[in-house]
Amino acid sequence: MVRILGLRNVKGYLSSLKDKREVYYRGEMVDNVTEHPVLSIAVRHASDIYRLQHDPKYKGLLVYDDPKYGAISGFYRIPRSADDLLNRFELIYETTRLGRGMFNIIKAIGSDALFALMIITKQMDLMLGTNYYGKVLDYYKNVVENDLALAVAQTDVKGDRSKRPHEQEDPDMYLHIVEKTKEGIYVQGAKVHTTQSIAANELIVLPTRAMTEKDKDYAVAFAIPANTKGVKMVSRPMKGVEAALKDPSFIMGRMNVESETVTIFDNVFVPWERVFMSGEWNFAGPLAITFPVYHRFTAISYRAAMADLLLGLAKLLAEYNGVDDKSHIRRDIVYIIRYKEMLRATAIAAAHECQVDKNTGIVVPNIIMTNIGKLLANEEYTSTIKHLVDVAGGLAATIPSIQDFENPNEGKHLEKYLVGARGSAIERARLFILLKEWISSFGSLFTTAMMHAEGSIEASVIELYRSYRYEKSKELALYASGLKEEL
Repeated sequence: MVRILGLRNVKGYLSSLKDKREVYYRGEMVDNVTEHPVLSIAVRHASDIYRLQHDPKYKGLLVYDDPKYGAISGFYRIPRSADDLLNRFELIYETTRLGRGMFNIIKAIGSDALFALMIITKQMDLMLGTNYYGKVLDYYKNVVENDLALAVAQTDVKGDRSKRPHEQEDPDMYLHIVEKTKEGIYVQGAKVHTTQSIAANELIVLPTRAMTEKDKDYAVAFAIPANTKGVKMVSRPMKGVEAALKDPSFIMGRMNVESETVTIFDNVFVPWERVFMSGEWNFAGPLAITFPVYHRFTAISYRAAMADLLLGLAKLLAEYNGVDDKSHIRRDIVYIIRYKEMLRATAIAAAHECQVDKNTGIVVPNIIMTNIGKLLANEEYTSTIKHLVDVAGGLAATIPSIQDFENPNEGKHLEKYLVGARGSAIERARLFILLKEWISSFGSLFTTAMMHAEGSIEASVIELYRSYRYEKSKELALYASGLKEEL
């Protein structure tokens, strides 16, 4: 790859993706993701990060003046204080709002992984005498100097989930090392849910779980270019885009979407300088835990912005319908306010109550507040949609098309009969159509993603139960029951 040493623009980013990567969509190999009618929409969405960082209006948000590297992407700012985490929250929140409520992951997830790798590899080096931390720093230098777009592949396909990696009938059900040479390692396996891999320059690969000594070949972390030989990316069908291409009234599907792939590693070679874990099984678990803390902090940051869109849509629909003064509608809207503001509050609290890693000086979001916010985001999303639909009413499902409004034959009747308490009928229709796109074209994606992305409900439950410090609570119960004389 040609070194650019500086902040990329959109043109440079798009050019970097024309690298013969192996991508498939609906059974066909894609020659150029930047020109494919469907996948190019996800690429365009990712490119907004590169556009915004050169926009004077947003440059202060997206660009950080690093004392060592100069102007770098704000996503790659290493957090060393609560203020740094608060800045990261604002960065993710605002770029999600600028993406019409759609998260833009192309640098966020990669930086989540890099911060976790810095912390864990430093621990490994101190305890085992390895030299992984320096490799991570060298890789980070390459990322920030060349302003690279990153994707993270962590979730293994897992096969029989009742069995550990080494117990699988097919060893490839978890990505693993198949050979070590003087030059590097060869890996085999597949990862799923790899968001925006088709739009990334690099893939960072992490272990998905804690390992035992028998699983040591599965304890592997590394980074490779997206066009590495043997890497095959199979995109999910992007039905939101396909629907939008047939319906000009659907805006988000034509402008702001992301792709996920099954990412196959078919005997892929990784040079040693890009290997960050290779068999150190007792550190696979800490890495698989540390990365999600950052990534769930990212999650509650972008989900707060997504909730902001749902809140604005609910309030406008209530006003256009003329029901914003009705008590049950107020309760619906306040529910959405609560959802949004509790996500903001947990993100802000997680930043303020961060912990400092003593070995690197990097701060980690508070694990309890982060997982409380994430659990709330998981469990309350479908109820939030229920309240939004209650505000909207049945036209969310039965509204005619914009083409009907624009056709003079039926349009004049629709303008008369579908007018609400304010504005024009077509303005009201566009709000209904946005809701329709959200719950139909994107409905299954968002419902599943809001329960499982960045970790399932159960993952947050496990982490909260495991990490919560119960001592003071138990002391209070003992004191209140008379089993302890004083606190």
